[in-house]
Amino acid sequence: MEGINPMDLLRSNLSRVRIPEPTNRIYKQECCLSFDSPRSEGGLFVDMNTFLAFGKDYVGWNYEKTGNPVYLHIKQTKKLVSEDRPLKKPTLLAIGVDGGFDNNELEYEETHKIVILPSHATLPFPSVELPEKVRLAVDAILMAEGAEWKEQVAAWTADKKQISAYAMELRQIGNVVVPPSGWKCAKCDKRDNLWLNLTDGMILCGRRNWDGTGGNNHAIEYYKETGYPLAVKLGTITSDLDAADVFSYPEDDSVIDPLLAQHLAYFGIDFSSLQKTEMTTAERELDQNTNFDWDRIQESGQDVEPIFGPGYTGLVNLGNSCYMAATMQVVFSTQSFCRRYYMNQSLKMAFETAPADPTVDLNMQLTKLAHGLLSGKYSFPAVEKGETTAPSVKDAKQEGIPPRMFKAVIAASHPEFSTVRQQDALEFFLHFLDQVERSNAVKPELDPSRSFKFGVEERILCSSGKVAYIKRLDYILSLNIPLHEATNKEELEAFNKSKAEKISEGKDVSSDEIVRPRVPLEACLANFAAPEEIPDFYSSALKAKTTAIKTAGLTSFPDYLVLHMRKFVMEAGWVPKKLDVYIDVPDVIDISHMRSKGLQPGEELLPEAAPEGAAESSQPVADEAIVAQLASMGFNQLHCQKAAINTLNAGVEEAMNWLLSHMDDPDIDAPISHESQSAEISIDQSKVDTLISFGFQEEIARMALKASGGDIEKATDWIFNNPNASASSAMDTNASSNGPSTPVDAGLPDGGGRYRLFGIVSHIGTSTQCGHYVAHILKDGRWVIFNDDKVGASINTPKDMGYLYFFERINS
Repeated sequence: MEGINPMDLLRSNLSRVRIPEPTNRIYKQECCLSFDSPRSEGGLFVDMNTFLAFGKDYVGWNYEKTGNPVYLHIKQTKKLVSEDRPLKKPTLLAIGVDGGFDNNELEYEETHKIVILPSHATLPFPSVELPEKVRLAVDAILMAEGAEWKEQVAAWTADKKQISAYAMELRQIGNVVVPPSGWKCAKCDKRDNLWLNLTDGMILCGRRNWDGTGGNNHAIEYYKETGYPLAVKLGTITSDLDAADVFSYPEDDSVIDPLLAQHLAYFGIDFSSLQKTEMTTAERELDQNTNFDWDRIQESGQDVEPIFGPGYTGLVNLGNSCYMAATMQVVFSTQSFCRRYYMNQSLKMAFETAPADPTVDLNMQLTKLAHGLLSGKYSFPAVEKGETTAPSVKDAKQEGIPPRMFKAVIAASHPEFSTVRQQDALEFFLHFLDQVERSNAVKPELDPSRSFKFGVEERILCSSGKVAYIKRLDYILSLNIPLHEATNKEELEAFNKSKAEKISEGKDVSSDEIVRPRVPLEACLANFAAPEEIPDFYSSALKAKTTAIKTAGLTSFPDYLVLHMRKFVMEAGWVPKKLDVYIDVPDVIDISHMRSKGLQPGEELLPEAAPEGAAESSQPVADEAIVAQLASMGFNQLHCQKAAINTLNAGVEEAMNWLLSHMDDPDIDAPISHESQSAEISIDQSKVDTLISFGFQEEIARMALKASGGDIEKATDWIFNNPNASASSAMDTNASSNGPSTPVDAGLPDGGGRYRLFGIVSHIGTSTQCGHYVAHILKDGRWVIFNDDKVGASINTPKDMGYLYFFERINS
C-alpha cells in the first residue's frame, strides 16, 4: 500500500468514516488507554468511526482490534503569551471553564491532520481537497464538547446561581427603613449571620451550622410562617451587587435577584455606600474548613522536597475529588492491586478483553490508572508559564494525571461520586472494593479486594449460660474512640479550667493554647473487643428477654488491615461533630489476641428460634459497613441495622433517609423480627426463571425474591448486596448455626496478627462531606505526602491525625 496516494487511500476508506451525531460521545482530550493528550509528544489520534481517542503508542492496537483506519490527529504546542495580559473577573466557582477562575495555564496552539493506518499516511487539515464527508466529520469533532469534560463542567456549572423565579414578581410590604449598620436579629441577640427578608424587611439570623455555630434558624422559621421567599445576607451587599448572597427558601438555593437594587431601595438601602463585612455562604464554608489541622496534615510551611518517578505520580483534583485521590494512592501502594492491574496486566491485555467502549470498563480504567500512577511516565517536573525548560527538582511540581475516566466508571453505580461535592473517603473505599469484587466475580482468584477482607465473629452469651455465634465479612475495622482513655488527662483538666476562665472574662483561646485528648490506638482496639451488654436480648432458651454479653473477634487476619477512626459523632439536637482528638498510633501493632476462638468445648448453643429463626434465614442481613458508618454518626446500633435491612443494604444515604423518616415509629426500638413476614411467600416461578437467566443459582433467586417480597429489581439488588448469600451462609448469619458448614471466611487470606503501618488518609474539616483529604504513604523506607497532584518527602508525618489507617501484615 506504500505506493497508493494518501487521498486515494482515504477515499477507499470513506465507508469507515462517520459524521458524529449530537448524541455521540466524542473523546479528544485524553487517550482511552493512557493519560496521553494532544499536548503529549505524539499528540492524540481520534478514531473517526468510534470517536475514541488514542495516544501514539496505542492507536495501532485500536486498528488491529477494530480495523478502523482513518484518524484525526490533534497536536497542541505551547505558544508564548504576554505576561501582562489582563485577568478576567470570575463569575463562577470553577477553574478552567467559561466564567471561572483564570488558572494561569500555558496557552497552546492546535494543529490537525488526517492519518490513515497502518501506513500512517497523512493529509493536511483544513483542506478543500478533502472529501466533504471527512470535512464535515472533522468539523463536528472539533466543535463538539469533549466527553471527558462534559460531566465535569456540568457538575461545576450546576453550582452556578440561577435567577430566582420569585424575584421579578416579588411583592414588598410595610414601611421599614433598614439602618446601614448596627443590625440585630429580631428574635434573638445574634449580630452576625443576619438575613434581610426582601418582602417586609424583617432581619433574622441564619441557619445553625453542623458544628453548632451560625444562627438560630430564625430566618428560615420566619419563611415557614409567612411564605416570604427571598432574603439577602446583610454584610455581603456592596456596590458589586452580583456578589451579594441572596437565598431563595422555596428554591432552597443561592439565587440571583436581577431587581436587587430596587428591592433594597424599598427599605432605604443605598447599596453603593455599604462595605462588605460578612462572608457569603460559600466563603463561610471554606472558612469553617480551615481549622487547626489544616497546616499539620498538609505539612504547610514545611520545605517539602518534591519526588518524581515510578510510584510518585500525583492525581489532579477534578473538583473536590481529593477523597478519591488519597484513597487510590494508598490502594495502589499495595502489592495485591499492583500485581493485578500493573505487573500482571499490560494495557494491551486489558484493551483486548475490554468491550467496544473501553472508557466504561472498570478493568480497563483501573489498569490505565495503575500504569499512570506506577510507571513514572507522567511523573516529571512541569514547565511553568513563562519558562522554556523544566525547573530544578527542588523547586518543581508535577502536573499529575486527571482520573476522569476512572471516576466516571466508578461513579456510574453511585450517583453521589459523580458530583463535585466532597464525599466520605471511607464510603468511597468500601464502594470501590465492592465494584472491584464484582468485576472479578468470574475469576475470584484474581480479585485484589480479597486482600482487605476478613471475617468477624460476635459471641453472644445469654444469661442462661448458652451462647450464639454470628459471623460476617468486612473490609474495615471501625473503631470508637474512648476519650476517657486519654493519656494526658491532667493537661486536659488544666486547659479546660483555663478555657472556662478566659471565656468568663470574654477572652479568646488561641489555637496554640488548645490541648487535645491523646488516646492510644491500643485503647481503641481494646474497646472493640471489650464485652458489651445487650439489654432486651430475646433468648430462645429462656423464651424471654434478658441481658446478654456480646464480645467480638476476627476469624481471619487480612493481608491489609484498615482501621477506621470514628471521629464523627452525633451531639444533642442531631448535630454531627468531629472529635478534636489525637490518636497515638505505633508503627507496628499486634492484634493476635483479637482472634476469635469459635465454639469452645463445653459451650452449648442457643436453640434456633421458631418460627422466627426460619423466617430470618431468608431475610437480608444488615450490611455491617452501612451499620458501622451510621453508628459512627451516633445513631443507635439497632436503628442502624433496621435501616440497612429495610433499604435492602442499598447504601448509607438510603439507610440514613429511612432512619430519619422512621425515628418516631412506635416500634423503632423493638427487636428485629420478621414475624409479620414469617408466612411462606408464594414465589412466582417465572420470576425465579428470570433471575436464573441472569446467571444466579435457583436457591439464591428464591431466597432473594422472598426477602424482597417478590420484586425482581429489589431481589437483584439484594443478591448483589449479599454476595455471600447461599444456603450455608444463610445459616452462618443465624444466631446458632448447628452442624458443619462452609465458614464465611473460607478462602480468604490469613496469617499472623502483627502489622506495620504503611498508609494514612487524613481529613481536614468539620464533616466528611466537606474539607480536604490527604494521604501519607511509607514508600522505599520514607514517608511521602500525596496531596492531590503534589508529591513530596514528608517531614512531619501526622500519624496521630488519621481518619483511615492502613496496615500491612508482617510475614515472619
